[in-house]
Amino acid sequence: MKRLLILGILFLLLISEGVALDMLPASLLDGNIFFVSHWVFVFLVFLAIFYDREDTYFSVFYALLIGLLVDIAYTGILGVYMFSYALSVYIIHGLAKLLHANFVATMTLGVIGLIFAEAFIYFIFSMTGIAELVWQDYLINRLIPTVLANVLFLLVLYPFSAKWLVNLREQQLSGSRQF
Repeated sequence: MKRLLILGILFLLLISEGVALDMLPASLLDGNIFFVSHWVFVFLVFLAIFYDREDTYFSVFYALLIGLLVDIAYTGILGVYMFSYALSVYIIHGLAKLLHANFVATMTLGVIGLIFAEAFIYFIFSMTGIAELVWQDYLINRLIPTVLANVLFLLVLYPFSAKWLVNLREQQLSGSRQF
């Protein structure tokens, strides 16, 4: 039941990502600067840090599944987000073992994860000929604005999800059926 709730939250975030840019003022979206909302990925980072134990990889499984849904819904190539999200979350899961799960570590791992995910996505799109931006333009016009915009979401989501996910993990460990 708890895993279905997590999957439901990820699905709602996936839907919200699609309409997020429509809610912003048009003047913010004009020009060369472009950013992508990675709300699903931010929650996957929280799962890797606060929900997964050292020997579980639920966040990687969810990254594969939700990444495939992102590919189906928003891109023309299957596997780009699935691969990028899963690999980035796997790296974050490994790095989370080295750090204590606190605010600074979460922000640091969130930024690292966003950079990895965006870099993997850019690399795959550039190798397939879909992305035609040179690296410098991509860095200034998409990567930095995307990371900054998603860090804001990370800051908003942190107080609500960190403690809740830790409690969810502890309930799972204790075998409690309470919610």
